[in-house]
Amino acid sequence: IRLCALAAAAVSILAQYAIWFYAPVEETMGEVQKIFYTHMPMAWWSLVSFFVVFVASILYLAKRRDVYARLAGAAAELGVLLSGLALATGMCWAKPIWGVWWTWDPRLTTTLVMWFVYAAYLLLRASDVGGQRKDTVLAVLGVVAFLDVPLVFISARKWSYIHPPSISLEPEMKYTVIACIAAFALVWAGLTAFRWKLACDGRRLDMLA
Repeated sequence: IRLCALAAAAVSILAQYAIWFYAPVEETMGEVQKIFYTHMPMAWWSLVSFFVVFVASILYLAKRRDVYARLAGAAAELGVLLSGLALATGMCWAKPIWGVWWTWDPRLTTTLVMWFVYAAYLLLRASDVGGQRKDTVLAVLGVVAFLDVPLVFISARKWSYIHPPSISLEPEMKYTVIACIAAFALVWAGLTAFRWKLACDGRRLDMLA
């Protein structure tokens, strides 16, 4: 966790330098396009988080090991946080470019539905509903909820009418995107590991009480 934190700090500084001083200003959108460099990595890593929830939930159902339930919870927290921030930064980008804060584009709609589903997952995890079977119920929900994630991924490519399916980037922009994805990867790994450790420690304390 400490190594991830130190590496994330270093790579994040490099990524910020690349965003503001290395990557050129996009001709059509101008400076506001630079929101893309944080918007896209957060969206990507939110989907990775929900994939981890999916895999950890399957492992819990198969092996009934508490460690997998705690991993699913930690990944869900990061996924909800990052997808929420991706929606917020997308709205800040949309207003000056599209002229509206929100539109019911398939990509935006499926992402919002995904956010609500996993937010409900976290609310259920924090509640007392389910008793001793709560982890099993959550694991089933973690598997079923993942059905929306592929829809988010393919929606812009198949059905989108305003959200671009792809963006043409200059080489400097591509390198900047790679740096930002790497920075968020380290942040994501460190925070997920930290939350997973806290959840496991909390579970052990509950069992001792």
